[in-house]
Amino acid sequence: MGSPSVVRRRAAVAVAAAAALAIPLLGAPAVAAPASPSVPTASAESGRHDSRAGKAYVERTLAHMSLEEKVGQLFVTNAYGSQSGAVTDVEKAANQKAYGVDTPSQVVEKYHLGGVIYFAWTNSVQNPDQITALSNGLQTTALNSGARVPLTVVTDQEQGIVTRIGPPATQFGGNMALGAGRSTTDTRVAAKITGQELAAMGINQDFAPDADVNVNPANPVIGVRSFSSDPMLAAGLTAAAVRGYQDDAGIAATAKHFPGHGDTAVDSHLGVPLITHTRAQWEQLDLPPFRAAIDAGVAAIMTAHIVVPSLDPSGVPATLSKPILTGVLRGELGFTGVIYTDALTMQGVRDAYSDAEIPVLALEAGADVLLMPAEGAMDDAYQGVLDAVRRDRISERRIDASVRRVLELKWDRGVVAHPIADPAALTGVVGTPAHLAAAQGITDRTTTLVTNDGTLPVAPAGKKILVVGPDAVTTGTLAAALTARGAQVTTTVTGTSPDPTVRAAAVAAAANNDLVVALTNNLHAATVPAANVRALVAELGAGGTDLVAAALRNPYDVAYGEGVESWLATYSVKPVAIESLARIITGEVTPTGKLPADVPAAGPGTTAYPFGAGLTW
Repeated sequence: MGSPSVVRRRAAVAVAAAAALAIPLLGAPAVAAPASPSVPTASAESGRHDSRAGKAYVERTLAHMSLEEKVGQLFVTNAYGSQSGAVTDVEKAANQKAYGVDTPSQVVEKYHLGGVIYFAWTNSVQNPDQITALSNGLQTTALNSGARVPLTVVTDQEQGIVTRIGPPATQFGGNMALGAGRSTTDTRVAAKITGQELAAMGINQDFAPDADVNVNPANPVIGVRSFSSDPMLAAGLTAAAVRGYQDDAGIAATAKHFPGHGDTAVDSHLGVPLITHTRAQWEQLDLPPFRAAIDAGVAAIMTAHIVVPSLDPSGVPATLSKPILTGVLRGELGFTGVIYTDALTMQGVRDAYSDAEIPVLALEAGADVLLMPAEGAMDDAYQGVLDAVRRDRISERRIDASVRRVLELKWDRGVVAHPIADPAALTGVVGTPAHLAAAQGITDRTTTLVTNDGTLPVAPAGKKILVVGPDAVTTGTLAAALTARGAQVTTTVTGTSPDPTVRAAAVAAAANNDLVVALTNNLHAATVPAANVRALVAELGAGGTDLVAAALRNPYDVAYGEGVESWLATYSVKPVAIESLARIITGEVTPTGKLPADVPAAGPGTTAYPFGAGLTW
């Protein structure tokens, strides 16, 4: 999380970098947006501009809702099953354990849910046809029960390391890759494509973009989910993403995790992070992307389960803090949209409070939507809010204020007008050749060449290349790409913690090749597996074969460069990023990416490669 002196230094560097770079970064050469098929569902022109009609809908709906239905609108949770009304025995058992009912539709009916969220582990995101059918089935349930209000259907399609829906949906490298590309146009196009494909599958809200400024290389939960360690670059790209999701694709965007999760050394899924930034440091480092999102009209902001004493000295996590949510976010920043809590399953908010008390505290703090109470605790959470109203701890007027904001979001984002997705539109939207080509072009502009002694580019025809990597998938993907370009490629899969025997075998294999490409994934970490990977790279570098290394996740790996002729950073293990890596290694593409964060040296207190570093041919 960094000492106060380190944080002050980061703030000063960030401000100086912003002053020097804000204009060229945000005015980067425009890249033409690809033509994309229009999506007939969740249309961006669904009557949302008729404010009088929207207000009338909201007030009419609210007037006819029971207290139970109002409270239900404030909950978004998962349900188990690939279909809305038919489940396997395993899915049924999971729903019974969590909610006391059998199917996803029954979960919606029981709690009058305002929304549902999809994950792979709930069997919700198997393929576009299945997702669309599930979305439509759940919407049909909502429209034919209770208050007859359509659902917000949500997922975390941040891209990069947080991607819930895989191929054939279009894949991108993620936020830090886009930060390396420096293009607001590319970022907006990536969000537009992602949003259009989600809308086609009946998903009308994305929990993206991540607006955290990752100033801590040891951050265990954000890292490459952030656009940059530079607050102004992160702000410009956050605003571009919001506009891509909302203005271009017509779905709701969600900036997260307020008031800023970028300087933590604790994962809030497991504990309570403490942010030691002063108020001035917070305003310089963490605030700009959230302010930019609000200025861009973001529909929702998600809270963080972090303690920020400079904003609230009580020690209460931001999710439960009235000074932060009502005082800062609503009062000072003027945000009028929907405030979502982060998942209430997370230890960062459960350490000191019961599952029945947490949602009440969140509402008292100023939150609107209560996301994912702990497994088996939905009854307690829902009843806890009802009891708080019936005992006059929370007024029904306060509940109405949050329900009103939820209904306004549904009206404004076209959920009310177009709740049902058209299955016939899927093939014309999801994973189209135009979208895939755009994703590849954008990714080609993000890969960063950090060091090069002239080894790159290589002419692949007839070249004997060994690809060394931690897993068979990424290693095999790069090997196939290089083979397709005429190289003679072999692979060595080392696992994530190569012992001396594995390392010796890799070094022996390298001796029979013209070039070694070593793939790393967080070798900078202070762990035994990472130390073993660092040893592997050093031992390969001590051999007589040219060594190219590629950091496939956090770019901080490139500080460990002894014996490496060329270091690249891809920021992602996605196939689209591996293809770009192959294109740059072989000279098909000229590298243009720039480091979106400082890379600290292996020794403390110094920088190996600064923000903005990046070579070309």
